[in-house]
Amino acid sequence: MYSVNYHRASSVADAAKLIKKGDAKFLSGGMTLIPAMKTRLAAPSDLVDLNHIAELKGIKVSGKTVTIGAATTHYEVATDEKLKKVCPAIAELAGLIGDVAVRYRGTIGGSIANNDPAADYPAALMALDATVVTNKRQIPAEKFFKGLFETALKDDEIVTAVTFTAPPKAAYQKFPNPASRYAITGVFVTKGKDGVRVAVTGAGDNGVFRSKEIEAALAKKFDAAALDGVKVPSANMMTDMHASADYRANLVLVMAKRAVTAANAGA
Repeated sequence: MYSVNYHRASSVADAAKLIKKGDAKFLSGGMTLIPAMKTRLAAPSDLVDLNHIAELKGIKVSGKTVTIGAATTHYEVATDEKLKKVCPAIAELAGLIGDVAVRYRGTIGGSIANNDPAADYPAALMALDATVVTNKRQIPAEKFFKGLFETALKDDEIVTAVTFTAPPKAAYQKFPNPASRYAITGVFVTKGKDGVRVAVTGAGDNGVFRSKEIEAALAKKFDAAALDGVKVPSANMMTDMHASADYRANLVLVMAKRAVTAANAGA
């Protein structure tokens, strides 16, 4: 057993000060950090708990503009009625994360800050052209996600919210790992005034990415049939015990077709 100092931050400013203590880590939902500590893959000297900071919680919908506080749980995202009306796709995505216990504890801020290559939210934020808001700046999702478990965050930087404009059409489909519910492959598609965006999670060997091949095909016609004959390259796909690179490349296309069909059905 090793000792760890626990700090309950009362505000974002308070958390920013506390993180400077020793080898401190921020604690949000704890869905990744706590298991890592139990297995000694992580051994921070201090934990700075963000869960009791009121300014980090809640969902605001103003017209088509959505702002989700970083400490908002997956369950809250999945069940918020205003959010479901303006952007049902992200609410449905949140309802597919893990199991009930994970959805009640895990947070959107914790998920994107961890940037697991099979997490669901990164694909949503990239496809929605979202902005990640921190205590220091605003970062476009396209520039926020840097690679496997890597983001643009500085060591003392705190995600405070994510914001985006809900598009007319959007949907998410994933092929989940039956045990963890993480995406073996997940595809989020959107169609708005600026065109089509398609983001893929769980498949790329460098984390979340946009599929230019699928975007080009759907820009001509936003219909699942438009993807017939499209080739998704497997060169940069992940191979592991769950699926080969070739299998994931095929899954990207299959999930994209399902997502487009769902997006059109919900329009």
